[in-house]
Amino acid sequence: MAPKEKATDTASTKVAEALAEAIHEHRIAPGTKLNEDEVGEVYGVSRTVIRAALQQLAHQRLVELKRNRGAFVARPTVKEAREVFEARALLEPTMTRHAAERMTEADLAVLQSHIDAEHAALAAGQTGKALQLSGQFHVEVARIADQDTIEEIIAQLVARSSLIIALYWQRRAALCESNAHHALIKALANKDGALAEELMKNHLLDLLTSLDLREQTSAPQSLSEALKV
Repeated sequence: MAPKEKATDTASTKVAEALAEAIHEHRIAPGTKLNEDEVGEVYGVSRTVIRAALQQLAHQRLVELKRNRGAFVARPTVKEAREVFEARALLEPTMTRHAAERMTEADLAVLQSHIDAEHAALAAGQTGKALQLSGQFHVEVARIADQDTIEEIIAQLVARSSLIIALYWQRRAALCESNAHHALIKALANKDGALAEELMKNHLLDLLTSLDLREQTSAPQSLSEALKV
């Protein structure tokens, strides 16, 4: 790869990561148009870099590329919202049982750090960041289970869940309640796979029931303002 191409790839990856963070933290609402010129001005990069970044996000299903219209933050439908949580309910409980069997002290420390960071974000009024950390807690459990294919699928489902929660949550409990995660950590620490599986199943059900699965509309906002950190 030529140096110029490598530099473009590096820059586009950084922009994609920054945009993904803004999406997960709900600073950019689902359905928002990502104007190439405006995003490029915010990050100080060319349209070529922005296009490559948006392609990466489209592959992650965080962005939708619409012919002759441009790029938009993905906007999951009610049908997809139900399907995503149904898929998580099928995969994550069993995966959590496997994680309990493989749990180490180092793994427990990582999970606890996620909970601590989530609490700090909530205390600072950073609800979107807390939601992102909460979702990553679930991805970490999948990593601990040491099932690469399932981990990749769950990471994608968690990403979609973040958008779904941005659209459809109706109460603060859409945040992963600290008690649920604390109970999970305790079961994982005790290598109690059966309890960990049951707790995850109930936790995902609680998340689903916290959502108001009716079509919603997002308030318009300034993209440049939303991307400022």
